[in-house]
Amino acid sequence: MTRASQIQIIRGDITKQKVDAIVNAANSSLMGGGGVDGAIHRAGGQAILEECKIIIAKQGNCPTGEAVITTAGNLPAKFVIHTVGPVWSGGNSGEPAKLANCYNNSLRLAVENGLQSVAFPNISTGIYGYPKKEAAAIAVKTVSDFLRANAPVKVYFVCFDEENFQLYQSLMN
Repeated sequence: MTRASQIQIIRGDITKQKVDAIVNAANSSLMGGGGVDGAIHRAGGQAILEECKIIIAKQGNCPTGEAVITTAGNLPAKFVIHTVGPVWSGGNSGEPAKLANCYNNSLRLAVENGLQSVAFPNISTGIYGYPKKEAAAIAVKTVSDFLRANAPVKVYFVCFDEENFQLYQSLMN
């Protein structure tokens, strides 16, 4: 599988993706929130929240850049990988490395669980304020590097807005 065939850019709603796992741009409490996080929790239903509560009871809040996996509840995906993106504060507080960790740790969980397809949202580019162009470049580079070094996984970047869709398209071409 070539890199081009392993990565696809989609304009759409991540909650509608029929993949092994969708990635949730979660907050550290894993209890749902706004944006992608709230949409996934609403569409997936109570089962996701219940598993998140069990994870938090075992380990506490999920640190920035880390990832955990739960059922997908009522979603068409089989699993949800929850990762906590960094809040943008100028780029000098380790944000690029933390964002790269979101992608690496999510993909590592996918491989560990034998998953063959994963859909990512545009992590940290909403309320967390990460500049979209920089975030897209980190996402594409990190995922491409991971796929070169690890088991083949089909990755979808699911862009809710046209701006992100165009950014990802230009980076892949």
